[in-house]
Amino acid sequence: MTTKKAMLIDLTLCVGCNACQEACKTENKLPEGEEHSLSATAYTALNEYDGTYVRRMCQHCVDPTCASVCPVGAFDKLASGPVLYDESKCIGCRYCMQACPFQVPRYQWSSTYPKVMKCKFCADRQAKGLQPACTEACPSGATKFGNRDDLVREAYDRIKAEPEKYVNKVYGVDEVGGTSILYISSVPFEQLGFKTNLQSTALPMLTWNVLSKIPNIVSVGGVMLYGIWWITNRRKDVQKVEKELLEKRGNGNHSSMN
Repeated sequence: MTTKKAMLIDLTLCVGCNACQEACKTENKLPEGEEHSLSATAYTALNEYDGTYVRRMCQHCVDPTCASVCPVGAFDKLASGPVLYDESKCIGCRYCMQACPFQVPRYQWSSTYPKVMKCKFCADRQAKGLQPACTEACPSGATKFGNRDDLVREAYDRIKAEPEKYVNKVYGVDEVGGTSILYISSVPFEQLGFKTNLQSTALPMLTWNVLSKIPNIVSVGGVMLYGIWWITNRRKDVQKVEKELLEKRGNGNHSSMN
């Protein structure tokens, strides 16, 4: 059985050194240079909110919406956690960009052969038993890699041990069915640019629930339409019979008068 991997980011420990982004760019052979927002050349980025640094990156959802909406199967969710993108299958529809609840995937707009770009959770390194490059490079321990269940427990233990330090929430445990990137913070998440109104149900499950009801909708709708058709035609038949009876009565009266 494959163990689900995850990353716990403790925002209280991040010092904003940007070592995570530098390591990410080196690992993925992206152009050097500090960037403060996600782009086709930055798979992770740091934002500052009054002294609190927040890492942005693909959340590697447990049940990813990008994979569910891709019409050609260019996205694949590995059992170990990473959500990977196969550029050879991509047709450039960019449904993944529209569907992502965290607005993560970026597009190479200036490229002749554009691709969708996003964090790969260092799947190749994980396959070799290594941790992601960003986690390895973090000098303050703000980013920790490990088994998801273990990290969830550790996150709650940290909050329980220092309730005056942390807000009582582990972001990523429930959001859109859960993510592989977990956060704990001393500042309410809504003040740090996190989406805090996301539902706990995985978005692909909502799609499936709707689609699964379509046969019933079609069946019920079909019965209703047949009923309307039957009633309409029944009225026409009744009107036709009544008209024929009136004509016969009229002819009968005319014959008797003759």
